[in-house]
Order: sequence, then C-alpha cells, then structure tokens
Amino acid sequence: MNKKRLLVLSGFILITALSRVFPHPYNFAPMGAMAIFGAAYFKNRKLAFLLPLFAFFISDLLVNNILYSSFYSGFTLFTPGFYWMYGSIALIVVAGIFILKKVNMKTVIGGSLAASMIFFLVTNFGSWLGNPMYPQTIEGLMMSYAAGIPFFHYTVAGDLIYAGVMFGAFEYAKVKIPALQIVK
Repeated sequence: MNKKRLLVLSGFILITALSRVFPHPYNFAPMGAMAIFGAAYFKNRKLAFLLPLFAFFISDLLVNNILYSSFYSGFTLFTPGFYWMYGSIALIVVAGIFILKKVNMKTVIGGSLAASMIFFLVTNFGSWLGNPMYPQTIEGLMMSYAAGIPFFHYTVAGDLIYAGVMFGAFEYAKVKIPALQIVK
C-alpha cells in the first residue's frame, strides 16, 4: 500500500473516531462504519483490524476521561465491559471483509446493517452475561436485548450515515487524487 493511501485511510478512521467527542444521541457513533471501512480498504488484514480498534481506543480515552470523567475515579483506560465492544468491532471487520469485497452502495448498506446487528447482539449479550440486573436465563437475555432496542435505531443511523460519508468521501478522493488508487 502506498504511503499516501495509508495516511488518508488512517486519517479518515481517526478523524471519524474523534467525532465521538461531539454531542450526539446515545449509540449514534461511527464504530461500525470505521470497522467496515477498514475491512473494505485495507488489504493488509492486520491494519484492517488494528486501525479501527486503535482509533476506538483513542476516542475511548477522550470520551471516558473528558466527557464521562465524573463516572470514574481517576484516569480510565477502558470502560467496564470494553471487551464486548472491542470484540464486536473485530467481528464487524470480519463481516466487512466478506461483505465488502467490492465497494458499492449495496455492499456498504449491507455492511452497515450487519455492523449494527453485530454490535447490538454482542454488546447486549455482554450486558446480560453475569449482570445481577438480569436473570441468567434466556428470559434475562431477552430482557437485555429488549433494553437495548430503544437505542438500536441510533446505532443503525450512525453506521449508515458515517459509512455513507466515509465511503463516499474516500471514493470521491480517489477520483481527485490518483495516488489513492490501488495500483494493480
């Protein structure tokens, strides 16, 4: 991968992650969009996983220690249950690798919707598992999923909008800056 393309793709992901510090509805976030974007454009699979996860971590540091600092006693590296969120991002990258072999409107929308579903299913499962608030039964798991439903439409909207902007802007940039094209 050429350095200019690497820098632009990394910049898109990092800037998008940093948008989390701006006011927004709960769950209206770029996480799924960043993961499918990385999956689509990084042929190096390590980068496809590491850059979205690294950007998520950097944005988490800012969100946890600036926006939500009153919830923690001191500097916070990770949100409780972070592994469910980071795990869902990794699974979204895997899904994106399969769904976005060719970037077009259909695959970007499909990847975005898959990202939303994966994030919802994994993180709400994590919220249920071992949580005394929910009975550790199938009924308790369904209660956890039901509790997440009011936020799910924000997840879907965030993934669709952020993915549309990221993919659209990068495809436009590729037209204007030939160095961003993949040389075959």
